[in-house]
Amino acid sequence: MWLLAVVIGHVVLISLQVSAPSGTGLFEGVTVGLFSEVQRGVARGVAGVSGFWHGYVELRSVQAENDALRDNVAALRFEVQREHALAQRVRGLEALLDLREEVSYTNVIARVIAGDPTIYFRTLMIDRGTVDGVLRDSAVVSPDGGVVGRVVGDPGPRAAKVQLLIDRNAAAGALIERTRAAGVVMGDVDQGVLRMEYVSNLLEVEVGDTVVTSGMDGVYPYGFVIGEVEAVHQGPGSSLYKTIQVRPSVTFSDLENVLVIVRGPASSMTAASGR
Repeated sequence: MWLLAVVIGHVVLISLQVSAPSGTGLFEGVTVGLFSEVQRGVARGVAGVSGFWHGYVELRSVQAENDALRDNVAALRFEVQREHALAQRVRGLEALLDLREEVSYTNVIARVIAGDPTIYFRTLMIDRGTVDGVLRDSAVVSPDGGVVGRVVGDPGPRAAKVQLLIDRNAAAGALIERTRAAGVVMGDVDQGVLRMEYVSNLLEVEVGDTVVTSGMDGVYPYGFVIGEVEAVHQGPGSSLYKTIQVRPSVTFSDLENVLVIVRGPASSMTAASGR
């Protein structure tokens, strides 16, 4: 060990005394060469780290911009949807006002405020009541003039319960508009359609025929659209009546505003255009 140290010391002393052709000491040249390689390696490492850092910072900046753009797109979509919903509501109210002008009966516009979640009893609540002239068995129709149902129970001063025509206990006198074949339309919860019963096998009924109210039940005035015949078959066996399925003209799940037909002048007709 001591011998190795002595040898290295002699080599260093000799290199200090020996000069390269350029005049630089051999030891200095070797030392400079070694340190230059170390500096070069360090410089490359620093440059690599610096480039990686700048790339990371730029990537974060791009990510932040993408996040901001995504938020802006989401906000714009929300605004578009809100404007679409408002436009739909305005069109519905306009349709109600147009229908109200056409209907010769006394009527009030009502807003749907609640619905019955059960599958067997289909009802909803509206924000009109006795102060608006709404009574038990007042007929209720949609903005397009389709039959919605009738008021059941005793209405409150400013609220009433409506039994939808698709309720299993609901019924309405009906006619096939084309042939005047008469019958009764009833709700059919299980099928999601209406049934038209008591139409003779001898009468002509075709798929696509329009079914309207007959006015014979004392609830629904004549001529309001109930729906369209979706299927028709001769009665089974010795039955005298056809089996008829009717697709309702009203999409009951989308109702927001309805028209209530009252029997006499309402006491609050000035508010009939809605609150």
